[in-house]
Amino acid sequence: MSEKIVIFGYGPGGRSLTERLVAEGRRPLITQRKRPKDLPPGVNFMASDVLDAAAVQAVTRGATHIVITIGFEYSTAVWRQSWPVAMTNLLKAARETGAKTLFFDNLYMYGPQNGPISETTSYARWGGKPAVRRAISDQWQTAAAKGEVVMSALRVPDFYGPGVSNSHLGDLVFGRLAQGKPAQLIAPPDTPHDFAYIPDVARAMALLLDLPAAEYGQVWHMPSAPTRTPRQLIALGAEALGKPARIQAIPQSLLPVLGLVTPFMRELHDMRFLFDRPYHIDGYKLTQRFGFEVTPFEVGIPQTALSYGRVAAPGAA
Repeated sequence: MSEKIVIFGYGPGGRSLTERLVAEGRRPLITQRKRPKDLPPGVNFMASDVLDAAAVQAVTRGATHIVITIGFEYSTAVWRQSWPVAMTNLLKAARETGAKTLFFDNLYMYGPQNGPISETTSYARWGGKPAVRRAISDQWQTAAAKGEVVMSALRVPDFYGPGVSNSHLGDLVFGRLAQGKPAQLIAPPDTPHDFAYIPDVARAMALLLDLPAAEYGQVWHMPSAPTRTPRQLIALGAEALGKPARIQAIPQSLLPVLGLVTPFMRELHDMRFLFDRPYHIDGYKLTQRFGFEVTPFEVGIPQTALSYGRVAAPGAA
């Protein structure tokens, strides 16, 4: 049977995986509501709405692999309404096709933790978006445990890289530094925090896709380069850009106040546990299984900063 890889969503995860697969000589099918403007040559597209069960069924017909990289508006209310419906539709497609299914997931479901977060870490009870991620995790893991679907998840911390504009290390940080402006952080600059490099994430997804079915049904955590603080990473990017590493950081204590007038700040306050303490992700399981090596920050951060293209690297003509 010929390979048919269907990727739902073309944000940073879907785009980076597509680029990786194309480089390997494979041609995934991209699906979302609107056709992306930057699809690589030879990559097919089919419109669908993940909230429409019939549309999901139509686009996955004959699929050998399904990859879920979708996202919804950063709103607890939207997530509560949309994610369970989307997961129900995707699980139905996975059952009917028998396709190997990979979920590009985050780590919100663990809630506040005070040590490294591994695949065996118990969930902390926390409302809002983490509760939604716990619920949809229970959905797919229950189906996988029953043998109804062949599915795994790669759980990824905050990520960065060229083209990841909405990252904590994206437009507001390196985009602004490239323009000679101070970086803006909605996080404490001196709290250690793990960040994954999006090309590394794509490489990990490609490896997990090709595992035999018997090795599906698992959760994998994405490994990152040794933990640094945002200030340290901003300094690396500023050096590459030849700009001063100036930072404007919003104090965490102001988030509740700002949330009274700005819905996005209210949503960030719900997720404050990501940045109000050191945030370490244990990616040893994936590292051990594949001998996986991550890109050092000394490589990934300058590449990300310079990808904005507004200034040349020091010494460039």
